[in-house]
Amino acid sequence: MPSHGLYPAATAGGGFSSSVYGVNRSASVSESVDHGLVWCTLAVLLLGLVMVYSATVALPDSTKYAAYQPTHFLIRHAFSIVVAFAAAFCVFQIPMKTWQELAPLVFLCCIALLVLVLIPGIGKEVNGARRWLSLYVLNIQPSELMKVCAIMYAADYTVRKQAYMQRIGKVLLPMVMAMFLVGMLLLLEPDMGAFIVIVTVVFAILFLGGINARVFFGVLFLLTAAFAALIAFSDYRRARLLAYLDPWEGDNALNKAYQLSHSLIAFGRGEVFGVGLGGSVEKLHYLPEAHTDFLLAVIGEELGFVGVTVVILLFAYIVKRCFAIGSQAVALERTFSGLLAKGVGVWLAVQCFINMGVNLGVLPTKGLTLPLMSYGGSAILVNCIALALVLRTDYENRTMMRGGSA
Repeated sequence: MPSHGLYPAATAGGGFSSSVYGVNRSASVSESVDHGLVWCTLAVLLLGLVMVYSATVALPDSTKYAAYQPTHFLIRHAFSIVVAFAAAFCVFQIPMKTWQELAPLVFLCCIALLVLVLIPGIGKEVNGARRWLSLYVLNIQPSELMKVCAIMYAADYTVRKQAYMQRIGKVLLPMVMAMFLVGMLLLLEPDMGAFIVIVTVVFAILFLGGINARVFFGVLFLLTAAFAALIAFSDYRRARLLAYLDPWEGDNALNKAYQLSHSLIAFGRGEVFGVGLGGSVEKLHYLPEAHTDFLLAVIGEELGFVGVTVVILLFAYIVKRCFAIGSQAVALERTFSGLLAKGVGVWLAVQCFINMGVNLGVLPTKGLTLPLMSYGGSAILVNCIALALVLRTDYENRTMMRGGSA
């Protein structure tokens, strides 16, 4: 891998200095993972739990949720976090070498799940979209699982094709075909938001892995044109885009831009310090999906500019640590682990940017949740698994720096 100034300096003996990583050879087991990343993730999860409860406590007042208790979504969200912690703990126990060996199989299994979800009687349909597989205790969303599976596959693929990164036919075309298959399955659900995130992250990993820059930007241009065509030839998506351009026009504000207009009202009411926790008016059946796609609007209304800024800083720190851990791994010649950690960082950054952009009216309305915070068992599960892989990478980095074996 070429050096981009991101890696620590080598010592005179040709190795890497332990002091560069803040790790010494006598470090205890408690210092074997990044405490800042762990505590920051826990803070985001707990804040998300509080805000999901705040956003849903009044939902039983409506006829749609009349059979639910006020704590229904709180309990389910807390259960999802417990399940996610258990899954993350199990994932952390498995060495990254094993995950690299399993990456192609895991990717194929996830494609099979994307096929299953489209079969009537197996896939669960909600609001016209067929995206879920029911496991009775909780629903699994394969498109969420595909995000982390695609990152693992792209990292492994880049390592295997490292010698051919400048040859389009051997590297780019097979990955384009794989993403085309994934894209077709996701668009049949439909879930264009997940498709955008997955394709962006996969090709970002190829770029970080050393693919020809001109080829990369050429593909980026073609992907942009393809997504523009998907919008242009879809009446529903085109109407959403036009409504986004003028959300306050009478018909738009009551139809396609209804969520956006009420999200902007929520941020406006919050001003600097917010109206206070639990004091949101927009969550009282004005703002649809306030506990999922538009949770940030509730945060903006109740906690104000200060609350939104704290959320952004927490996510910025998580993304920064993912890239730092990935750079350490690459410097230690653990390319798969490094690319995976950076891929998780790109994923969280892209999805946060899209979700926040939609909430703030910077981007057209798109159904993407705020990672680690929005209500949704599958998303929380996959987010925690991805960060467990990053922590496992960090653990193995530190172990190697103390003279052990990854």
